[in-house]
Amino acid sequence: QVQLVESGGGLVQAGASLRLSCVASGRAFNNYVMGWFRQAPGKEREFGAAITQSGGSTYYAGSVKGRFTISRDNAKNTVFLQMNSLKPEDTAVYYCARKFPGDYYYDSKEYTYWGQGTQVTVSS
Repeated sequence: QVQLVESGGGLVQAGASLRLSCVASGRAFNNYVMGWFRQAPGKEREFGAAITQSGGSTYYAGSVKGRFTISRDNAKNTVFLQMNSLKPEDTAVYYCARKFPGDYYYDSKEYTYWGQGTQVTVSS
């Protein structure tokens, strides 16, 4: 049974930084693409960032590119999302997710396991 557990969310002011972590249980963490999605109240879940198995390639939504950085530590079964220059519109529940290698990093339907989410609130 695969479990993904996010942490690191909180309430911050605009311009601040947060670092989210997601620890995965199970084996062969380094065989999978990992992604971060977010969902704001009343909105659909949207792609944030993804990273390939070895960390060699990363992908970002336009809304976070240049401010967020995804990384992973395969020895610790952990994926991170460093979020800088936070804006009120970044307020959402942030989810990490796992998918098999391949394209369609932006498509939530490609991801087979999801964490429970961590709340990020950015005040103006």
